[in-house]
Amino acid sequence: MKKAKIIFWITTIIIFLFEGVMPALFSQSQEAKEGIRHLGYPEYFGNALVVFKILGVLILVIPSIPKNVKEWAYAGFGFDFIFASISYFVIKGVGFEAFFPLIFLVILAISYIYYHKIERYKNIAL
Repeated sequence: MKKAKIIFWITTIIIFLFEGVMPALFSQSQEAKEGIRHLGYPEYFGNALVVFKILGVLILVIPSIPKNVKEWAYAGFGFDFIFASISYFVIKGVGFEAFFPLIFLVILAISYIYYHKIERYKNIAL
């Protein structure tokens, strides 16, 4: 159980930092705005994405949030990483930028798997 909690929190904190803290700090930088524009998205899309990313990471790290809400947050991040990869692939071709979001998709999947292991253990312990 302890190992599962450690793996869950390490992977979830990586997602929290990458999807919550970094967008909150750097989303209004000129480079971030240009990156969104370069991929063909309007500026307001980037702003909305940042709001939903921050809400999503808060949902993942706050333990008292209901399970079904956490499921939606995991799904949303999964879609985010998949579509980010597709966007980079279509605009820039095959390269590291196209595969980088998939690395975080794997980290997200590990967090998700260990979240359910912890939940299963809680249900058994009751």
